[in-house]
Amino acid sequence: MSIECQRCGTSVSLPSSGYMTVRTTKNQTWKHSIQLPVSQQEESFLMYEFNSQSELLQGLQTLMDHDMKQEWVHFSDVPGNKSFPMQVEHLFERLSYPELVTIIEEGLFTSYLQPIVHMDTGEVYGYEALLRSTERNVSPGELFSFAKRAGLHSMLDQKAREEAVKAKAQHLFDGQKCFINFLPSTIYVPEHCLSHTFNIVKKYNVDPGDLVFEVVETERIHSIDHLHNIFSTYKASGMHVALDDVGSGYSTLEVLSLLKPDVVKIDREYIRDCHEDYDKQTFLKSVIKTASELSITLLAEGIETKDEYKWLEESGIHLGQGYFIGKPSPQPVEAFILP
Repeated sequence: MSIECQRCGTSVSLPSSGYMTVRTTKNQTWKHSIQLPVSQQEESFLMYEFNSQSELLQGLQTLMDHDMKQEWVHFSDVPGNKSFPMQVEHLFERLSYPELVTIIEEGLFTSYLQPIVHMDTGEVYGYEALLRSTERNVSPGELFSFAKRAGLHSMLDQKAREEAVKAKAQHLFDGQKCFINFLPSTIYVPEHCLSHTFNIVKKYNVDPGDLVFEVVETERIHSIDHLHNIFSTYKASGMHVALDDVGSGYSTLEVLSLLKPDVVKIDREYIRDCHEDYDKQTFLKSVIKTASELSITLLAEGIETKDEYKWLEESGIHLGQGYFIGKPSPQPVEAFILP
């Protein structure tokens, strides 16, 4: 198994046997619990020897049990050799679920496409690219959750973006937008971290103006300035940006005025039964007013009934997405039965 650098993508091989160095901490209860021979002991660290990855996993389990999952350990194949660091939880997860590591490292997934239509005409505006594993029944949520625990979310996010761009090139016409999810937490320096994505766009000869990069709903804003820089980098390359799930998470109306995304998706909780829920209608009308003032395109996702669709259309929502319109599929669905 290789260890991928979360930031730059370089990799080193984890030896099947070798040495694990653990820095000493204030609480030393773990020191006598690790069932590995001590190769070297100093005031600031202990070096343990392991003869298999299963032995290493047992040692990591002990550290996890002693609330050491955020600590860093170092590995080498020979004492005194150049070592590399790894967070305890990241390595523990990778050794515990090697099949998920393989899916991510080898890119064993594809993009399904869900249609997005103009509400007033029912014509196709574009599609959202949604990640699906090709190996076994692993949900996108499970895969991204594991990737975060294993320190592989940057790699997964980058490869998922590439798969989405490839799907756009293979299946969609020029002018049809492709919505692609991304995780701001995996983009440290936008100009550098997004260069891979921009090169992929060139590789597949995709018009940057047909791409809409969308912040996924599981993310939370820790720095408005950082997200603004990411948006600016995308826009400077001729691409569009979107915020997901306005009304929940961090995509508040205040954030809209600060970031001014091209497209905003309305949280599906506000779409469900919107035709008969006064509170939801009040909220949606306020979003419509704000979006109009900021020249933002609104997209209602999670539309599941004809009544929801009709109310949203009559209220002035620009775009719609949901099972009522079309489910995600390997090939783009272009024929719709809409009111």
